[in-house]
Amino acid sequence: MRYMGLQGGQYQPLSSDQVETIHRAALKILQQTGVAYEEGLEETAAMLEAAGARVERGKRIIFFAPEMVEQLVAQAPEEVILCGRAEKHDLVLKDNRVHLGTGGAAIKILDPETGQVRSTTLQDLYNVSRLVDQLDNIHFLVRPCIPTDIDKDDYDINMFYACLSATTKHVMSGVNDERGLAKVVEMAALIAGGVENLVKRPFISIITSFAISPLKLCTQSTLIMQEANRRLIPVALSCAAMAGSTSPLTMAGSLAQIHAEQLAGIAICQATNGGAPLLYGGIPGLANLRTMGYLGGAVECGMMNAAIHQLARHIGVPNYNSSGLSDSKLPDVQAGYEKAFTSLLAAMGGSNYIHHSAGMLESMLTIAHEQYVIDDEIIGNCGRVLKGIDVDAEHLALEVIDSVGPGGNYMATAHTMKHMRSEYYDGNGVTDRKSRNHWEQDGSRDSRTRALEIAGKLLAQPNPGYISMEVDAEIRKRFKILV
Repeated sequence: MRYMGLQGGQYQPLSSDQVETIHRAALKILQQTGVAYEEGLEETAAMLEAAGARVERGKRIIFFAPEMVEQLVAQAPEEVILCGRAEKHDLVLKDNRVHLGTGGAAIKILDPETGQVRSTTLQDLYNVSRLVDQLDNIHFLVRPCIPTDIDKDDYDINMFYACLSATTKHVMSGVNDERGLAKVVEMAALIAGGVENLVKRPFISIITSFAISPLKLCTQSTLIMQEANRRLIPVALSCAAMAGSTSPLTMAGSLAQIHAEQLAGIAICQATNGGAPLLYGGIPGLANLRTMGYLGGAVECGMMNAAIHQLARHIGVPNYNSSGLSDSKLPDVQAGYEKAFTSLLAAMGGSNYIHHSAGMLESMLTIAHEQYVIDDEIIGNCGRVLKGIDVDAEHLALEVIDSVGPGGNYMATAHTMKHMRSEYYDGNGVTDRKSRNHWEQDGSRDSRTRALEIAGKLLAQPNPGYISMEVDAEIRKRFKILV
């Protein structure tokens, strides 16, 4: 059973008055405190100054007038469609329509053969992409890991190639520089049959970590973002402030700062190219004040990510945020409940594009094949919650109740047979519902073992061949492909 694009919005941690209060606070931050920028963004600052901002060049700070911000933000599309190469994977991002998928830039993996942690490789990226392609409840692929076995100069083109050769779901990733972006767009255009086809059906998009929280623009990421705007390649405006470290400890203060950073980023995009497709990308996190590390699995992260969607809807743009992170080092009980809480809260909040929802462990440092399979089932459960309860004549079953009568049994009725595989979510094979005797006869396996076996069977399937031999040959002729 596949749940995708269902309506969330059942959980709203902020009232409408609180949303407006945070929005006004963010505008005040932009006007009064401003946003700093690194060297190399002088042209961007001048562009914003021409649009109505005040720039203090000596201090490299941009002060945004509220009216200017709201006028530019109003140009951003209310709906963004991130396409798959197969239309069944198209993601229509608007309103409270919910999609969940992978994320991260992990540098470690639990080796599926040994169970020991090791550095991630390009082959791992390809294998995980093939897994995701076959897991129905994971709706899109954000590059999940960094191939530590290749040179940095080869990252961008090879990461996208590994993903695109393994799945027809939408693929999103960051790139290192504008040159890398140009290569990726050129390759994607070859696969699409031309740049116009790619713009019409964008099956790739770019993460741009433009903001260095608190309130500072990163030169390289901002320039990448603007170049993607010019090319009409969709961008996610990622900023991941940590409460207590790079944003105020309080949730309201953290949300206000993130919203200010997002408004600034959206204003830059629309001043660069009005109507450019983008996703509001606030990803509120929490600092571990004991270790100064990142806490990804805290329930408050789920609450704040649900609130982020409310803020994005308030200004009329679809959003990208996060769930499914865990601070656990293994696919264990802690990973299960941290992922379930945060994913369900973000999904019920109505977030449009929820990444990190599958595969992540150890606060985004580690991935595991079996965790993707487990998370596919967790996401499926979230989808079943969003689907809700059907109440109509067929589902009320009054005629069936009458025919069975007092003291009867529904087990063998046609109504039960008709709905037994659709009314309740049965999972993907990870969950065990056998009797103890049957479970013991089946080897007394735990959920992690079952998930690892499922992953192995999926990866044993034949190579999908999603890029034709002719196009693949042309790609390899133009670029240094290492897969």
